[in-house]
Amino acid sequence: MNPHSRFTNRPRPPWWPENEEWPPRRWRHGRGQPFFRRMGCLFIIFNLFVFLIFAAIAGLVYEVLSRGLTPNSSFLDFVVVVGAIFLTFVIFILIFAAISFRRMFNPLDELVDASNKVAEGDYNVRVEEKGPRGVRSLTMGFNSMVERLQVNDQQRRSMLADVSHELRTPITVIQGNVEGILDGLYPADEARLQSILEETQILSRLVDDLRTMALAESGSLQLRREPVDLAPLIRDVVSGFETQAEERGIQLGLQLADVETVNVDPLRVREIITNLLSNAVRYTPDNGNVSIGIMEAGIGGQRTVTVFVQDSGPGIPASDLPHIFDRFYKSSDSGGMGLGLSIAKYLVEAHGGKISAESGAGKGTRISFTLPT
Repeated sequence: MNPHSRFTNRPRPPWWPENEEWPPRRWRHGRGQPFFRRMGCLFIIFNLFVFLIFAAIAGLVYEVLSRGLTPNSSFLDFVVVVGAIFLTFVIFILIFAAISFRRMFNPLDELVDASNKVAEGDYNVRVEEKGPRGVRSLTMGFNSMVERLQVNDQQRRSMLADVSHELRTPITVIQGNVEGILDGLYPADEARLQSILEETQILSRLVDDLRTMALAESGSLQLRREPVDLAPLIRDVVSGFETQAEERGIQLGLQLADVETVNVDPLRVREIITNLLSNAVRYTPDNGNVSIGIMEAGIGGQRTVTVFVQDSGPGIPASDLPHIFDRFYKSSDSGGMGLGLSIAKYLVEAHGGKISAESGAGKGTRISFTLPT
C-alpha cells in the first residue's frame, strides 16, 4: 500500500485554488506532507546514535572496572577524546535542532495568530510562506483556504444584497397594486390581477431556487426517478418560451433524436432545461435563434443521453467561462443572483451526469449536459 495514498486519495477541498492541481505533485512523490514524519525519523536516529556512543563508553568503563584494572593514561585519553567528540556532536545537534525548530515554529506561531484572526471574521489576513517545505505547504493551504473564505464571504454579502433587491421589486409591485385596489384607485380587473400573479410567480421561483441550492449544498436533495421520454418534456418546456421568443423574433429550433428513456427526476430535469433555455433566450439578440436538442451516445450498457442548448448570442468572455457554474457568479451585465447555472450543475451531478459550456466571442454559447440512461 502506498504510504502517501491517504493524502492523494482525498477529495479536492472546496477552498483549494481552482488553477492548481489536486493533489499537489509533491505529495504524490512523498514530499511536503511527510515532513514531520522525516523529522521524527531524524530524532530517532539521533537518539539511537547517542545511545550507541553512550553504551560504548559505558561498556569500556565497565570492562576496565570489572577486571579490577587501573585505567592507564592512554585509556583515559581515549575516553576523553570520545567524550569530547560526543559532547561536540551533542552541542552541534542541539544547535541544529534549535535552529530547525525555530524555523518551523515561528511560521506555526504566525499561523496560529492568523487562524485566531480568521475565527474573529478577518479574512484579509495572510501568512508568509516560509520555513521547511512541510510548513510552507501548510501555510499555502491555509492562505488558499482563507482566500476562498473571503470570496465566499463576499459572495454571501452580494447574495444578500441581490436577494433583498430581487424580493423588493415584486413585493413593491404586489403591495402597490393591492393597496390601489383596496383604495379604489385601480379596478380589480383581469389585467391588474394578472400582474399580481406574475409577481408572485417571480417570488415563488426565487424561493424555489434558494431552497434547491440549500438542499443541494447540504446533500439533502432527493430525486424521484422514473423512466422519462425527454422529447415530450423538452417540447413542453420550449412551448413556455414561445411567446417571449416571438415578441423578439427569436427562432426556437428543435433537434430531437429518437433516444431511449432515461431514469431521471422529470421535475428536476425540467428545471435544468428551463434554466438553460431562459439564459439562452435572455442573451440572444432580437431576430436571433436558439436551438435545443438531444442525442444518444455510447456502446452497450454505457449509453448516455446528451441535451444541449445553443444560442446565437454574443458569447461568454474567456475569463468568465470557467466560473459560470459557480454559485452566485455572474457577469457585470447579468441580472438575478447568479443561481441558475449553479443549480443546473448541482441537479445534473445529482443524476450522475456532467455539464459543460462552450463559447467564443461573437459565436454564441452552447451548454450541454449528459445523463446516464
